[in-house]
Amino acid sequence: MNGPLIALFAFLALQLAIGVWISKRIASESDYLLAGRSLGYTLATFSIFATWFGAETLIGSAGQIHEEGLSIASAEPFAYGLCLVLMGAFIAKPLWDRKLTTLADLYRQRFGAGVERLAALLLIPGSVLWAAAQVRAFGQVIATTGDIDVTLAISIGALFTIAYTVFGGLLADAVTDVLQGGLLTLGLLIILIAVVMQVGGASQAAALLAASDKVSLQPSGGAPWYLTLEAWAIPICGSLMATEVVGRVIATRTRTVAQRSSIGAGALYIIVGSIPVVVALLAAPLVGDLADAESLMPAVARKLLSPVLFAVFAGGLVSAILSTVDSTLLMASGLLSHNLLLPAFQVKDDRTKVRLARGGVIAFGIIAYVLALYAEGVFALVEQASALGSAGVLVTALFALFTPWGSARTAAATLLAGLVVYVGGVALGAETPFLASLGASLLMWGLGCSIDYAAS
Repeated sequence: MNGPLIALFAFLALQLAIGVWISKRIASESDYLLAGRSLGYTLATFSIFATWFGAETLIGSAGQIHEEGLSIASAEPFAYGLCLVLMGAFIAKPLWDRKLTTLADLYRQRFGAGVERLAALLLIPGSVLWAAAQVRAFGQVIATTGDIDVTLAISIGALFTIAYTVFGGLLADAVTDVLQGGLLTLGLLIILIAVVMQVGGASQAAALLAASDKVSLQPSGGAPWYLTLEAWAIPICGSLMATEVVGRVIATRTRTVAQRSSIGAGALYIIVGSIPVVVALLAAPLVGDLADAESLMPAVARKLLSPVLFAVFAGGLVSAILSTVDSTLLMASGLLSHNLLLPAFQVKDDRTKVRLARGGVIAFGIIAYVLALYAEGVFALVEQASALGSAGVLVTALFALFTPWGSARTAAATLLAGLVVYVGGVALGAETPFLASLGASLLMWGLGCSIDYAAS
């Protein structure tokens, strides 16, 4: 076993040890899923940032830009960062005021238990798809670090992420996010400096970027404007009510912490997320042709860094992945246990609630592992996670938060309309399935409210 792989496994062992240690402090469902609603500015900001900054930025988008270039249609990291800023500016405070445990609780408060269950069922697949993206990226890092088979590496990554999440819950994740966020930023700065030095220094790097034929203000290949709108709508509108960021927002100590931490995390996301973009644009001559564009960042690091620095970079990659996959599995499990199983079986005991939540983590971790093995790539998984059913969720959640309008029937119809139109659009090969689902959701909500008004 080589040095960098040993260092990576040592880092993973440290993360797991922290999770096991913190697990002793978990006494209730709130502790496990929401860290006891105790997150302050530092923990909340880094936790939201680290949760959002996952495989799609480090692995997926860097590979896509390396392959296709940077254009106005390249939404990552700018659109996802803007999504967090919008969350903080407009949604975080009213969301925190609701005292939710999961996003599906909002639907129970406003529309009743039936819509709560429907919302939970629609929200779970997106979280599992996002978890699968992280597991696949984890495998890419392990495979590149140790020169082992990707399938075996994904299997190792899945086993570790499930164990890590089962033990510590959100409390362990929030504590380790500060360490993970710092290591992630350090790792990216190391690889950026190495690439800039390799191409001849900062001035030469700036000149190469300015002259690059891979940078354009026009969509790649002259694509029509509505495809660019689709590319930006998915990460902004499709992720605005993502259960992962909602879970962090409602776990904060106060409503002001929820707001400011989201905005700070969004700004940090854009700044740090721009580093893989620059590396992807400069790295083409350094790595040549790659069998898999998604292996770009690990391949550049392996080529340019010493074993010690490569270990730091790999630790940064793993830090981003761990924080994100932990959140996705926790949120999916929380929706299953808190919104579906506990009401169905009338569970009152806190220990049983935690056991059910941990069981959900294991089940969804296995599903994410299978999806990771057979997916086309990390970025494809993340796009599906952001878009699947999220248009109906966005429309219903926003109206539920800010207006008294809408009945249970209207909310259910809107949720289903968004899902059906998106899935149908993808199946039929529509160019903008998310925009179509967003339009259908708005139309269904308006129609439903008109019927509600007429009936009253």
